[in-house]
Amino acid sequence: MDKKINIIGFTGSLRRNSYNKMALNAAKELLPEGVTLEIEDLSSIPFFNEDIEAEGIPKAVADFKNKIAEADAILISTPEYNYSIPPVLKNALDWASRGIDTPVNGKPLAIMSASPSMLGGARVQYHLRQVCVGLNLMVLNKPEVFITYANKKFDEEGKLIDDYTKNVITKLVQALVDKVKDSKQ
Repeated sequence: MDKKINIIGFTGSLRRNSYNKMALNAAKELLPEGVTLEIEDLSSIPFFNEDIEAEGIPKAVADFKNKIAEADAILISTPEYNYSIPPVLKNALDWASRGIDTPVNGKPLAIMSASPSMLGGARVQYHLRQVCVGLNLMVLNKPEVFITYANKKFDEEGKLIDDYTKNVITKLVQALVDKVKDSKQ
């Protein structure tokens, strides 16, 4: 029997009713058999500061880095803020990139974004991909998942109701699982 594949997911949004959190929850329901997705809340991670780092890694950061290290892959669903990466996401990635043996190094990553706009967060994905080069994350190029008009794709309880979006998220997660399996051969 194959080993279970564990994915860690997080978003750059702290908003309670974030479409990107909803997208991660939808991905959790669309996982192939033998795959888990643990969604992490980034709100307790302090802003990166070398003075804080010199005093010792904060527990929230250490826990986050350990969860990344234990995961087989990462799934990020993020909004776009001013054509770029939300500060909470960039901050978490900055902390995760610190140290000698960083947990993000060589880790498979899939990206999706959700937005009420017609672009669905496309610009954040391209900027995030640039950052991921520096972190040596192994980002999937395809499929690209841009959840456009997200305000119409989830119901009042935050459940994904759009079949097309369910299909592309399913394909993205399967591609990430395939990447993990390929990297272990």
